[in-house]
This record gives sequence, C-alpha cells and structure tokens, in this order.
Amino acid sequence: MAEKEGMVDESKSSNDNAPNSSSVDSVDVGKKQKSVRPRSLIWEHFEKYEDSNGTRRAKCNYCGASYAADSSLNGTSSLGAHLKKCKKYPCNVETKQAKIAFQNISKDHITINAWRFDQEGCRKALAKMILVDELPFSFVEMEGFRHFINVIQPSFRIPSRRTITRDCFELFLEEKKNLKLFFKETRLRVCLTTDTWTSIQRINYMCLTAHFIDKNWNLQKRILNFSPISSHKGDDMAIVITKCLLDWGLDKVFTITVDNASSNDTTVKEMSNQLSKWGSNWMDGKHLHVRCVAHIINLIVQDGLKEVGDSVRRVRQAIRYIRQSPARIKKFKDCCELEKITSKKSLCLDVVTRWNSTYLMLKVALEFENAFVSYGALTSGDWENVRKMEKFLEAFYNLTLRVSGSSYVTSNIHFHEIGELSCVLKLLVESDDNVLATMAKRMKFKFDKYWGAPEKMNKMIFIACVLDPRFKFDYVGFGLSKMYGQEKGEQLRVEIKLYMTSLFEGYRKVTSKMSQGSSTSKVEPSGINIGNIHKRTLIQQEYLRHKAESGNMDAKTELDRYLDEDVDVANEHFDILLWWKVNSSKFPTLAEMARDVLAIPISTVASESAFSTGGRVLDSFRSSLTPRLVQALICLQDWFRKKSSPIKVEEDLDNLEEIESDLINIGRDSCIGRDSCITNI
Repeated sequence: MAEKEGMVDESKSSNDNAPNSSSVDSVDVGKKQKSVRPRSLIWEHFEKYEDSNGTRRAKCNYCGASYAADSSLNGTSSLGAHLKKCKKYPCNVETKQAKIAFQNISKDHITINAWRFDQEGCRKALAKMILVDELPFSFVEMEGFRHFINVIQPSFRIPSRRTITRDCFELFLEEKKNLKLFFKETRLRVCLTTDTWTSIQRINYMCLTAHFIDKNWNLQKRILNFSPISSHKGDDMAIVITKCLLDWGLDKVFTITVDNASSNDTTVKEMSNQLSKWGSNWMDGKHLHVRCVAHIINLIVQDGLKEVGDSVRRVRQAIRYIRQSPARIKKFKDCCELEKITSKKSLCLDVVTRWNSTYLMLKVALEFENAFVSYGALTSGDWENVRKMEKFLEAFYNLTLRVSGSSYVTSNIHFHEIGELSCVLKLLVESDDNVLATMAKRMKFKFDKYWGAPEKMNKMIFIACVLDPRFKFDYVGFGLSKMYGQEKGEQLRVEIKLYMTSLFEGYRKVTSKMSQGSSTSKVEPSGINIGNIHKRTLIQQEYLRHKAESGNMDAKTELDRYLDEDVDVANEHFDILLWWKVNSSKFPTLAEMARDVLAIPISTVASESAFSTGGRVLDSFRSSLTPRLVQALICLQDWFRKKSSPIKVEEDLDNLEEIESDLINIGRDSCIGRDSCITNI
C-alpha cells in the first residue's frame, strides 16, 4: 500500500509540475495526455502565447500583431477581421493591376475602361450621389440599398449615416477651398443676385449667388452663401453679404440684382458704401442696383389680372367640378373620345396668385374645348374670351422664360424685352376689346412706375445692348425714340454714350496700369529697351511710351472703332460670348468691359431656384438639419450640377400619362397570356 501511495503521490507531483500550455492544448486522460487540434482554421495564421501577466494572447504569423485569445472570454472574430486587412498576408497583397470594364455611353455605344476598386473613391462618389440627388443621409442604411451594393460590389464597406454626413461636409470644405483659390487666382469681377426665404423650420435664409464670365468666355454661376439671417431688414442683409464677400475674398462686385422689396434698396445702398471703402465701387455705384425683370413683369401682370374676365373664372370652376369625382372624370374622358381628342394632357387647376399657372390652365383647357362643350360646361362665347386671354398671357409667359435664364447671357436682351413690352401694352390699350383694354391700362400704369422714367433707369440696360455687335448705338437710339419720343430719345442716347465712354475710360486706365506692371521686368532702369534700339530710334521709343501712357496710341479709341464698324448680321444661332472671345485681341479693353457687363443677370431666378432645392432638402422628414448642413448640401449641389434643367409640369404630366398607358398594356398582355395558358390546359 505504501508503495502504491508513493506512486500516486509521484504522479500527482509530476502533473503539478507540467507546463501551463498543456492545460490548453491537451485533455487529462489519466496516465497519458493527448493534444487536441484547434477546430478553427484561423489558428493556422496565429500563434498562442502568454504575456508577462499570464494573459493568453495570439500573435499574427505575418505582421506580429497581438490580440487577446482566452478561449473562455474571446472569440476568433477579431483575428479573422485582422487577417482580411493584414498587409503582409500574401493573399491580401495589392497587385495594382486594373481590370477591363465595359461602360455604356449610350444605347448603341459601349466603351472599354480600366477599372480598379477604390474604397475611398466609392465613398466619395456615394457622398456626391447623396448631394446631387437630394437623398437623405439614412439612405445608406436602407435595406434595399445595402442589398443592391452587396450584389454589385460585396467588397464595398457601406458607411453609416453619421459617416456619410461627415463625408459630405468634408467634401463641401474641400470644394469651397478650391473655389476660393480659383477666385483668388483669377481676380474676376462678379455680379451678384440675392433673395430671402423662410424654411419649414421658420428660419429666414438668404441665398447669395455669384455670376461671372471666365477666361474661356463661359458664363458661370456659383452659390456662395445659403445661411440664416436675423431679419429681412436691409442693414442686416448688407452685413451678411459683406461677411460672405470677406470670407470668399471677393471685393470686386460689378452689380447686385434684387427684387423690388423696399428693404433691398437699403441693402444695395449699404453695399455701395462698403465697396467704396474697399476702393472697388465702379462709377460710384451708379449702376450697382439692378432690378429683377421677372419680378417686375409678375407685378405688372398680377395688377392687370385683378379685373380678370368671367370666362376665366368659369373655366376654373368647370375644371374643379370635373376633378372632384372619378365618375365626372370618366364622363369627361368619354366626351374626349366622342370628340376624337387625342391629347394626353391632364386638366390642371391654377394658383390664383400665380398668373403663369393661369396661363398653363387655359392653354391645356383650350385643347379640350370641344369636350367641355359636349360636357355642357361652357359656351362658345366663353371660349372666344379664353382664346384672347391665352394669347394675351402667352406673350408675358414667353418673356418671363427668356429673361429668367441663368445658363446664358440675358443682359443684352434686357432693352429688347422692355421695348417689346412697351409696344405690346400700347397696342392693347387701343384694343376694341374692353376687357383687354382695361387690363392693359392697369398694366401700363405699373410699367411706367419702373420704366417710364428712363433717366432714372440703370444705364447697363442700354450699354449691354450696345455691346451686342448685332445692334450697337443705332438700335438703342431707334428704340428710345419709339418708346419715349424723338426729342427725349435723342437726349437719352447722348447721356448713355457719355456714361459708356466714362466707364470705358475706367477700364482703359486699369488695363494700362496692368500692362505697365507686367512690362517693368522687360524695361531697363532708364525706361529704354536696349534690345529695340536697332529697330527704332531712342526718341521713337520715348514717343511711343508717351502715347501709351496718355492713352492716345490711335486717333480713335477701341470704343470708337467698335461703334464705327458695321453691325453683324443677326442669325438664330448667334453666340455673343463666342464673338467677343474671337475679337478680344482686336478690342482687348472693351472685351474686359464686355466680360463684366454681359455677366449681369437681369433676374434673381438663379437665387430663387435654390429655395426650391431648400424646400426639398428641408422637408417634413428632414426638418432637423442644422443651417450649417443645409448650406453645405445646397452649395455643393449647385457646384456639382453642371447643367440644371428646370422642372416643366406639362412634360412631367405627359410622361406620367405615357407610363400609365404602358402599365395598362403590360397588365392587358399578362392577362391575355394567362388566359391562353388556361385554355391550353
């Protein structure tokens, strides 16, 4: 017994002295211990060990990274995640070799590109998509989007909404820095448009947009600011504009286009004083204030429609009556089929405070005239009045579309449209139709309030037309005499030419200083270029320099030579910016002047359109966005969108009708297919 006990004690002592690793890799089986092979394949890439504190850890066989590896506390997920991104793991080595990808350019054209997966590039593209398509940040966490990404590119790690929010704001800061650098290097003079808006959060926002023509003679616009303002007072708005210009490093402002609110008069006056302090207020701010043409036209037409005819009211009531019931709509469609009306447009009601919607309502209603008569809603006399009203509003509707563009030059048509509107109103005042004549008289009174005293009008209205090589001063003088009479028209023509000459002299002095500054490095200290002695005598060089400094190199200035040339033949595809780009070497100083004058927007639509974007960004589901994020989203969307196409309700309605027709045909075809299968069975 003693021997057996001694044997037992010896075995116990031997087990007590066994290394600790045996307790992990083996199992007690009495006399003999058997090692157990780890079941996870991850251990083929990691080695177990204990640190100085006795904690069990695992070390990567490739890079030496250490992780906790207690079997009772830690799993192998962290080890697998490390192995996927371990740069020294052979299977993770980046070959940097691009793959061939086929990209569809159009329906019939495919191009081959070299493609390589880039996680950071994909995240940046995702942020840009969120911005341009006005998607919520939570879009990246939606189930459908995640499923779609996992199908097309499982390697892409989808960021969270917080991460994509930071990506968008960092992208805003990066693009703003690049745009600031562009303004600093080019030192262009900009024209501004500004307007205010109240969001669903009941916060007042102000949008400030810069318009300019770049060195390649392309018209550009950039939203500089979309930030809250404390009030709509002119002084407060001027302070916000000043801070924005200082932030962007812009001190050369040529014009500011605003609507006709009285507070804007104060804003422009304060900005004129500020620009004078900066020493960049051209002509003492005489042409700084530009009134929005689209806003004035809206006021003129609204004033005339206060006495709208009974026939228009009956059309509105008839459309509202038909749209109130599905049975009435079906009966109206039956009348359309009976009268063989093939138009796919839908009846639309107008907004009483928006005259352009009234025009669109009448335009659509006229296409269904016979259906309305068959329905018994209106008489033939009503439709005669509606046709007159539709033609009357069509001229103002097309005029508004022409002056509201921001992607093409509009300042050169400013005078044309004012003259055209004046002639139309004069004809309507003398009309035999009492309704139209009454409306025209009210509108003519409002027209004279803004454009009846041309001596108080901004001279840039006329100078922009003079800088159009198809018209020049002859056309302006002729138009002024038609609008205001021969004597007054000639007087205005002389005043405009004097103002334009003074403006040109200002540009000539700046151009002369720049040319002298750029040529100082090429001139000897004595002012004589020694390299040209063999070409000209010293006195000739002195004479030429004297003439250049005095601005009398030629008997005629650039402006005189430009005005003396024959006007260009007008054509439908004339590009005024291309003309000045080609002739800028011939008229260098006048071209710099034209670059600023032609960039003037004659409406605030460019800034107002940002409010439509703001209304979609700040909807009822995203009303908690901070003003800083709102500004980043709206500015970036404007900077990224190269060409913005306006939304046209009529075209959208047509598309919806076509889609509805296609869906009906698809449903009919599926029913026919199902019935044929049943018949075959």
